[in-house]
Amino acid sequence: MDKNLITTSKFLSLVLRHKPDVIGMQLDPDGWLEINELIENANRHGNDISLELLHEVVATNDKQRFALSDDGLRIRANQGHSVRQVNLNLSPMVPPNQLFHGTVAQFLPSIHANGLLKRSRNHVHLSSDRATASKVGMRRGKPIILTILSVAMHDAGHHFFLSANQVWLTDSVPIDFLEFP
Repeated sequence: MDKNLITTSKFLSLVLRHKPDVIGMQLDPDGWLEINELIENANRHGNDISLELLHEVVATNDKQRFALSDDGLRIRANQGHSVRQVNLNLSPMVPPNQLFHGTVAQFLPSIHANGLLKRSRNHVHLSSDRATASKVGMRRGKPIILTILSVAMHDAGHHFFLSANQVWLTDSVPIDFLEFP
């Protein structure tokens, strides 16, 4: 991905997941923004975005972070919101037997004490494979991969959701359902 696509992707992540107010906007309850307003406000605030560039970022983002509405007039992040509760309209699903979470050593004492917590996000993010979890953990250093006993957790009454970009979401992962390396 070229530098302009990366810069625009990071900007869209900021606006659609964390701070729409940096360009004077507010997400609707389902996390959508009108594309024309987004482009207009972004450009007014010094971020040069065109409709073509926005579409290219959505189409080429390796993590498929963004979705366009069926009519193509709105955009939202598929998951990862910290701005407020966003209703992604996901239905609870039965997860695979195990899911994975990538982290780093500095967070292990807290995870050992409290399990995995969503903190400022709306959900805990989990991966269906170790490789993806490793990439996630690698962003902050040497990754440590935790295994989540997801079916056992589901059977105990915890809900799981699968986002449009194949990230598994849940409210928390209690310590009893975690396996450490």
